[in-house]
Amino acid sequence: MPASATKGLRVAVLADSDTRWKWGALTAKRTVSVESDIRLDGYLLRGRATPTARQLREVGVHADSLREVTAVEFLRAMTEESYDVLVLSLVGGGVQAMLHGLRRAWEGRSKRPVVVTGYVGVVYEKLADGLLLRHGADLVLANSRQDADRFRDVYEGVGADASSVTEVALPFLGGAPYEGEHDPYTVVFAAQPSVPDSRKDRTYLLDRLVQHARLHPEREVLLKLRSRPGEHTTHLEELPYQKLAQRSDLPPNFRLVYGHMGEVLDRTDLLVTVSSTAALESLHRRIPTVVLTDLGVREVLGNHHFVGSGCLASWDQLDAGHRPVPDEEWVARQGVAADGAYETAFDAARERIAKLLATPALPPLAPYYTPETAPGYLPGILARHHLGPDGTPLPGAPAADKEPGPVRQIVRRAARGAYRHGVQRVAPVIRRMGEL
Repeated sequence: MPASATKGLRVAVLADSDTRWKWGALTAKRTVSVESDIRLDGYLLRGRATPTARQLREVGVHADSLREVTAVEFLRAMTEESYDVLVLSLVGGGVQAMLHGLRRAWEGRSKRPVVVTGYVGVVYEKLADGLLLRHGADLVLANSRQDADRFRDVYEGVGADASSVTEVALPFLGGAPYEGEHDPYTVVFAAQPSVPDSRKDRTYLLDRLVQHARLHPEREVLLKLRSRPGEHTTHLEELPYQKLAQRSDLPPNFRLVYGHMGEVLDRTDLLVTVSSTAALESLHRRIPTVVLTDLGVREVLGNHHFVGSGCLASWDQLDAGHRPVPDEEWVARQGVAADGAYETAFDAARERIAKLLATPALPPLAPYYTPETAPGYLPGILARHHLGPDGTPLPGAPAADKEPGPVRQIVRRAARGAYRHGVQRVAPVIRRMGEL
């Protein structure tokens, strides 16, 4: 049975990347009652984007325990451990697989944890697909009023129960409000691993950033990077800016930086990006924020989400001294809560979780997708996580009972290295050859 709320709550978070670990862990801390002591156990789903120790340190969110697992190992742990709340911080297919696996694993139990899921940031693509893959959790968190409305429309439009949709805000917003220009004035470009994805576009953005540094030698210009070469984040990065920058003659006021985004924003006077969630972090702190239009305002870039924000501008405008002024109504609908209401943004989720925890017995998880409603789609999603159509682990599914030995660790590191080499070196070459 779940632990008694009077003795503190046990919360588990399953994440598949550094960014999703950050979202999941902070969501757990913000949505569980502030009056309860929390024990937080982290599970990192083994895969291409499993975060490194350095990435976890940079995220800066700590757990009472943290271990790497396969999907089947995690499902086994959920039958052996007692939790009050479980946060699934995964890509949509991973959430769907875990919902079916957990439904099967918890069959016959009188008590089970409250299951929570959601999105790491701005939802600008695959809205219906991603949402329906997350359906079945007790709470599907929407990071803004706008997202909550859209989520309910999708669920109701397909005849699915929309009561799980719960409006919150991005859990990692915070930091001191912007109070004026620093010395030196600092411009930060927040890079993204996969937007844009072509060498031409990424080289263009780097060149314009370097040009801005040369035009304004009195400014400090920073390129904020998500990961070091060889590391993966939520999205694949085939052409790291670090490698592109090696071929450039960089001015002395231009630097590449890593580290926690909040710490970088502490010294930022102008945040520039294509469509990074960092823009919402910046807007929350009232830092002047620009979403670039140089490559167009397009769904594939994600910057279409910022239409109406007042933040869209080009490098030509920035070089000339443009300072954006955000639209207050747009900002209010994005869960940014720059008006000071941020601390109450999670009240509805806390109340809903507390109510569910007080329920004598929660019903079995009931995803929209089943072998009956999606027989041509669901089995493939489950199979990728070594689960059968009913959520049962398939024969031969990887599930170690102990920590991997030295040989297995070496083999795993070699396999990851080969995969990353293929993604970052071989795949781009093949694509270029195909374009000839």
